[in-house]
Amino acid sequence: MRRLLDRARTGGTPVSRPLSPDPTPATHADLRLAQERDRLLRTELPRVRAAAAAWRNGLGGLLAALVGFSLVRGRSDIGQLAERWAVAVGFLLLAALVVGTSGALMLLRAAHGRPAVTAAEDLLPSPVGDHLEALDCAKALRSGIALTLACALLLLSAVATTWYGPERTGPMTQVTTPSGTFCGSTVRVGHGTLVLRTAAGEVTVDLARVSTLSAATACP
Repeated sequence: MRRLLDRARTGGTPVSRPLSPDPTPATHADLRLAQERDRLLRTELPRVRAAAAAWRNGLGGLLAALVGFSLVRGRSDIGQLAERWAVAVGFLLLAALVVGTSGALMLLRAAHGRPAVTAAEDLLPSPVGDHLEALDCAKALRSGIALTLACALLLLSAVATTWYGPERTGPMTQVTTPSGTFCGSTVRVGHGTLVLRTAAGEVTVDLARVSTLSAATACP
């Protein structure tokens, strides 16, 4: 068994080890220890894959809560952001997509194995092959957890950028009416009204009541 494991770890090159009998006879404790070790080896791969499936479901629920149920929300239109900040949000979302996809693939690899078939001449004995596969699954599981958490962090960063990023600057319109002076960017004009986006929200102004209308580089 040891020679087969050494052969698997060295890419098929056998490692010769001199074998000699142990002068001390095995005790009942030694036999129980060997049986327990054999049981752990035989159940190692199912336990790792069960853990990977649990992590996959839990992390999938976390991402679904962040995205599907809108537990975090930023501006609904990134076009309101300054150009560079809007580009940064797009980059963060793209990075989150790539990282999240990689994490999902790693978790699927850990839970279900590789989508490949091993040639008959390369097959290892079941305990050895299962142990090596369990090691690969555990490595994929750790990578999948890290990538999925990184995806969640990128999503939160994108949302935070939409919260705190500066608004897009542009020509402002300042109008004076009997009810007050309003200043903001023009949203639309039509049917005798002017809609401005101000710091307090959208304001609809009746053009028939406007006494002065002027352009401004910034609102007071």
